[in-house]
Parts: sequence; structure tokens; C-alpha cells
Amino acid sequence: MDKAQKKYLKLLAGSYPNTKEVSKEIVRLSSILSLTKGPEVFLSDIHGEHEAFHHLMRNGSGIIKQKIKEMYGDTLSPDEINFVASIIYYPEEKLAYIKKQAKDTELFYKNTLQRLINITRDFASIYSNRKLMKLLPPGYRDIILEMVAEREVGEKNNYYDNILSSIIEINQADQLILEFSKFIRLLAVHKIHIIGDVYDRGLGAEHIMDELMAHHSVDFQWGNHDIVWMGAGRGSEACMANVLRLSLRYGNTDTLEKGYGIHMMPLASFALAQYKSDESLVFDPKVSSDNIVNTSEMWLNRLMHKAISIIQFKLEGQLIKQRPEFLMQDRLIMDRIDFKQGKLVLDQKSYALKDTYLPTINAADPYALTDEEYELVVRLKTSFLNSTRLQHHIALLFDKGSMYKKTNGNLLFHGCIPLNSDGTFREVDLGKGVKKGKGLMDFFDQEMRIAHSGNMNSPDKQYALDLMWYLWTGPLSPLFGKDKMATFERYFVEEKELHKETKDHYYAYRDDEATCTMILDAFGLNRPDAVILNGHVPVSVKKGENPVKANGKLIVIDGGFSKAYQQQTGIAGYTLLHNAHGRQLIAHQPFDSMKKAIEEEVDIAYSKTILNQSEKKLKVGDCDDAVEIKEKIKDLKNLLQGFTSGIIKEEVI
Repeated sequence: MDKAQKKYLKLLAGSYPNTKEVSKEIVRLSSILSLTKGPEVFLSDIHGEHEAFHHLMRNGSGIIKQKIKEMYGDTLSPDEINFVASIIYYPEEKLAYIKKQAKDTELFYKNTLQRLINITRDFASIYSNRKLMKLLPPGYRDIILEMVAEREVGEKNNYYDNILSSIIEINQADQLILEFSKFIRLLAVHKIHIIGDVYDRGLGAEHIMDELMAHHSVDFQWGNHDIVWMGAGRGSEACMANVLRLSLRYGNTDTLEKGYGIHMMPLASFALAQYKSDESLVFDPKVSSDNIVNTSEMWLNRLMHKAISIIQFKLEGQLIKQRPEFLMQDRLIMDRIDFKQGKLVLDQKSYALKDTYLPTINAADPYALTDEEYELVVRLKTSFLNSTRLQHHIALLFDKGSMYKKTNGNLLFHGCIPLNSDGTFREVDLGKGVKKGKGLMDFFDQEMRIAHSGNMNSPDKQYALDLMWYLWTGPLSPLFGKDKMATFERYFVEEKELHKETKDHYYAYRDDEATCTMILDAFGLNRPDAVILNGHVPVSVKKGENPVKANGKLIVIDGGFSKAYQQQTGIAGYTLLHNAHGRQLIAHQPFDSMKKAIEEEVDIAYSKTILNQSEKKLKVGDCDDAVEIKEKIKDLKNLLQGFTSGIIKEEVI
């Protein structure tokens, strides 16, 4: 035993001071390795659809109903299975609805609690006791533990029957059903992986983030829509302008105003002062007329949308000039406007502008903010920085997030790995040396940590903040994956040729097994069962596109969770489930409503595809989590040997 190892074991002895404590911990850790692998759920591109997401969290992406079918498929009808499932999903609302039906509540309570006890026991079997204690509801910990103890549950067992009768008699059955249901929902999903894009499009990203904050095991692989919100929350003015513009473009300011308390009145006042006379309809929001209260609201939204868009183009132009290393000079478009003729001149061709009312742009210096715009940006930025709820959510995305993740043979990243036209890794230099492949992803990840925790006034912090905007829109951003974001052209020019955004070569190669294997190898996943899990680009199922690509080496799980994409995809999103039996891809149909889920017991319809079936039932010992556990067991055995040999002094109690 060398000096360093002896020093480490002495430190370890501070936590495990004698043979008894070391032995107990070795036994505990060894028992964890023999537990069944828990279900991991992978989702991407949720885009603010909080009602559908809320239901998926409630039904465990179908895991809970599947468990009920496994346990009660021979004794309960499909309607009865749906009934039990709906109680677990929405216990409070379902109990209120049941009481209106004037059913035999005592029989209902006994049957329901017995089933919930059995279901809880089955789900709990894959968790260690220490983990279960952390997840148990504090107020009902002892009684739930007693109810799920390894005893026979049923009418023949007077012990349980007496407990259930007492619970019903003292009017605690409702509360216990609520606690059991919540506990089951927690246990059903061992880990949640969000492969990007919680934000934008839908109306409730903040509610989704609240739910994810409450889950016991969640991680994120950042998407471009996440990173732009993260940048806005950390003080990037260009990111902030994009967040505001997108919210107004899709008529969704509730997340900003009601969700995060971002004051929109300064922007409204500025827009009214500068654009009140504007009659252009170019900046009308892309939203159903049902979601607009009246024509006045539509009009004000349009003015605010235009005002922040012009500010965005100015801020982005300033940033591009300040960061020549980003190589985005081709996106300096406003200085190519012929303001007198109302035309955009690109590549010696002229394009008429659809909107020529631009009172805040100085033709001699088109990227300069007016004094009023500068003051507005400062006020809006202060509002973002001071939003407590937003800051909590952004902190979660940083703390639990990354550019990519490796877990149990799955390589997770949102967009792409930039490739050359020949399928090799693209070399990227953004002013800090050439990076490619995994090195490029690690570079971005490291810079995001600086953006999160670096010194506010340091050059490194500012560079990292600017890089967040680059990740949102840059031509070699792994999160964006296109040569440009043609926002200005789409607003101002009719000709479709300028709207085209060319995807990275990755998207031409992602159906090639050799390319996917090359990427997996570069990230250290050279095992035969390794796969890439992607989001970002919706799968057009209705056109026959298959989400499983490259002979099963890559799976795209963006199937249109966002309603905005469902016409294109034909479904309402994918969930990938990786459990003890292997991987399953689940295609979801649109969620109807919580009311129907409660009263009519309508669940999200889905179809399931088995991607690979494990030859044996996977245990924790077969998973990535086992590496750390096995290392600790090895260290503890060395400590035990140290106690036995007398090299490490044992504390006698």
C-alpha cells in the first residue's frame, strides 16, 4: 500500500470507522448491483406543451398502465384497468368525480388501496431502501412502509384488513390514495432524460420546468431553444431579444409575463411610440384567431413583435462585428439595404422589401440602437435577471444539463455533430483553437459552465455569453445545425430562394451505419448495442419517414410533441423507454384533455416498437451506475483489509 492510498483510506475511515460499518456498506452496495435496472425515459422537443407533458409524467409514459396490465390483466377488465390507472394519474380529481357518482365508497377504498399497495410494492422492488426513504412522503412514510411490507395482502389477512378499516373510519383513505398514487408515479420512472427544447412554441414551458425540478432524477441535453433562454437568463442581450421575438411571433407571452414576471409594458410603450403609424401586416403573430382576444390585441402584438425584431437584428449585427472569429459576416444584412429604393441588395441582385417602415434604423449606421432602444434593452435585461423563477429554472438547466450525455450505451445529443461533405468530422475554430467531434462538444460544454458561473465582468464570461447566442443560430452550432437562420429574409423578402436554410452534412449521413459507428466510437461507445438518440428535426411519419436510422444505430425521438409540428409528423411525439428488457420506441397520439382523462378514463393512445430485446433481464450491475458502485466496493474492501492488517487504525465502539 503506497502513501497516497493509505492517506485516502484514512479519509474513507472517517465515514466507515470500523469493520462493522465497512462490512454493512459493502453488503448494501453489493445488494444494489443485484437490483433490476430501472426504466429510463427519453423525451425531446417538448416545446412548452405542458398539458401533454403533464399527462406523460402522470402515466409514466405508459409504464404505469403496462404494470397494471401485467399484474391484473387476468382478473380485471380493460375498463377496470383504465379505472385504476386514472386514479393513479389524477387521484384528487378522480376521487371528487367518484364521490359524485354515489358508489359504495368503503368497498371502493378497500379494493383501491389493496391494488395501490401491490403496485407500489412491485415498483419499489427495483429501489434500494435508502432511495425509497428519500422518495417516501414524510407524513405517511411509516404507514406506507408498513402497508408494502412483505405480507400477504387481501381479505384473508386480518392485519391488513384492520388497518384498511381503520384508515377508512378516520377519513384518511383519500389522503392515503393521494400519497400512494404520487409515490407510484415517482417510482415508475427511474430516470428522465430530456434531449433538448423544453422552451418555445407551446404555452407552458415554466410548468414543465417546475415538474422536472420536482423529479428525483432528471438531466438535460441542451437544445437550441433551451440555450437561447439560458443565454437570456444569464444576460445575453441578443439571446433575450430572440426569446422576446419568438414569444410574440407565436402569440405566447404568458410564459414571459405570468410565468416569469417579465414586464412587457416597457416594450409595449416603446412600440406604440415608434410604430403606431405602421400598417404593415408582416409581423402579425403566427397564431390561431381563437388565441387572440381581439383586433386591438393583435395590433399591439404586431407592433411589439416588429419593435423587438428590429432591436434583435441590431444587437446581432453588433455581436457579429465584435466577434469576427464567429465568421458570420454574411449575416450582416441590414447594411445591404437600399433604404431609398426599399430594396435588399444581395449578390448583385435586388429584392423588394415587404415592409419599408423602419423609423428607428439609421441608414448610415443600421446596427446602432437609438437612445430609446438602448434604455428599453437595459430595462428588459434587468427584468430577466431579476426573475426568481426563471433563474431557478435556468440554474437547473445548467446544473443538470450538458451538450451530450452517455448513459447505458445511449449517446444523447439534441442536434448534430458537424460533418464535412465526405462524412468526416468538421473542424471548427471560433477563436480558441480548432475543435471537432467530441472535442467540439466538450469545448461548448466547458464554455457554458463559464457562462453560468464565471465572473460577470470578465472577458471569458462575455465570450461564453456570446457563444450561447452562436449555439442558437451559428452556422457550425451542433444545436442549430444549419448554415444560417434566415429570420430577416423571411420577414422582409418574398423570394423563397433567400429563405432556404441548408442543413449540416450530418443530416445526410445520419442514416449511414458507418458514420454513426464513427461518432459512437469517438465518444467512447464502441459496444455493439450503442445507439445515438437525437431530437431537433421532427420525423415526418405521415410521409413514411422512419425514426430508426442507420440499421438501428440512430433513433430520432422528435415526433412532434409540439402541436406546431403535428401536421408535419402525423403523430404527437415519441418516447424512448430503456428498461430491464431493452429499448422500446413509443409513438404517441395527441392528448385530448385532463377532463376526459378523469371522467372518461381516456389515456394517450400509443403504439410500441421493440428496438432490441436484452437476452437477460438487466440488473444495476450491468449499467453505467455500477462502475462507481464497484469502485467504492473495491475501496471499502481495501479499507477492510487495512483494518485487518492493522495498517489503518480501527475505531472501537
